[in-house]
Amino acid sequence: MNIFETIRFALRAISANKLRSSLTVLGILIGVAAVILLVAVGNGSAQAVQKQIESLGTNTLTVTAGAGGGARGAASTQNTALTMDLVPALSDKDEAPHVKSVSPVVTGSQTATYEGTDHSITQFVGTYPGYVSASNFKLAKGSLFTDDDVADSRKVVVIGSTVAEELFGSVDPLSKQITVSGKLFTVIGVLAVKGGSGFNDPNDVAMAPVSAVQESLTGYGSLNQLLVQATSPDQVSAAQSEITAILNAKLNIGGSSTTSAYRILNQSQLLETRANTAETFTLLLGAVAGISLLVGGIGITNIMMVTVTERTREIGIRKALGAPKRTILTQFLVEATVLSLIGGLLGVAAAVIGSQFTIVSIKPVIVPSSVALALGFSVAIGLFFGSYPASRAAGLRPIEALRYE
Repeated sequence: MNIFETIRFALRAISANKLRSSLTVLGILIGVAAVILLVAVGNGSAQAVQKQIESLGTNTLTVTAGAGGGARGAASTQNTALTMDLVPALSDKDEAPHVKSVSPVVTGSQTATYEGTDHSITQFVGTYPGYVSASNFKLAKGSLFTDDDVADSRKVVVIGSTVAEELFGSVDPLSKQITVSGKLFTVIGVLAVKGGSGFNDPNDVAMAPVSAVQESLTGYGSLNQLLVQATSPDQVSAAQSEITAILNAKLNIGGSSTTSAYRILNQSQLLETRANTAETFTLLLGAVAGISLLVGGIGITNIMMVTVTERTREIGIRKALGAPKRTILTQFLVEATVLSLIGGLLGVAAAVIGSQFTIVSIKPVIVPSSVALALGFSVAIGLFFGSYPASRAAGLRPIEALRYE
């Protein structure tokens, strides 16, 4: 009996018990679909985090206030450490030749109103014009605010696409005035749509001159952060060293200080760390889903054992007519493998359909390697979990099999 005849007999045996075979296939289907989908969710999460970090640019450094470092007896927080006085020092080309631009940032959530329509803007940012390019934003229409706008504290604002849609709908927002905490800001530009991360909306943003925001909204306190752009991605480390030296000198931080008044986040290092974390997360999800695939394999063993018991007399007759042990073994192995392969193929189809939907705010990303791995694993499970029932069937003695009732 050649392999094609064996497969034909296997399909006939499977179709003879449709309900039992369907339930067995369902177990493998769920396992394969779970493996592919959970790995896809992990990949989607990794890509979302990567996009979020890359949205700031790999040649940027973010300086934020630290958790401590105050003098003994003084307040422990260092929120006053980052002030506008640091900006010209960090922009000094003699002291920091590898720094391209420095943008002070004051940010917070603000509610904007236009003709009775309210919208809570997630990020209302007060900054310099250089922040837009450093954060990889692009202008869709209108214009950006200028250094003169910053110097004169003009209440002009550039809004993201989400803000424009929520406040203005189909109305052109340019030159319109919005009210922010009782202060009027004139819209001079709209930012182009920026890809989201799956965790927040980068287009729910508004940017205005830092001087106007401090004067009208936040007051002249400390900055939330400083966004520093290096001259190139290769010079990020050099720029970080220069920034550290300048801040230590300006903030009077000695080498023996145990707590820093500031922290510098290197986007390149953060991207690498997040990528490693996401890879571990993806492997963990795949391993958890693999357990369900193993459970499906146990179901194959159970069903094949029942099948061998039901067909004991058939096996005895075939052996009595001269069927070799190898033929019996191959037939039951093929039956188990076909069941598993059908479940695997249906599982791939289910996973592809499921990946079209957003899962926990993440768009799953299916990669061919996960599909191939899941299919290969399903075939291997069919062979492995079908081997014991097949060997048991092949090992039956004809005389005992024929006497079975």
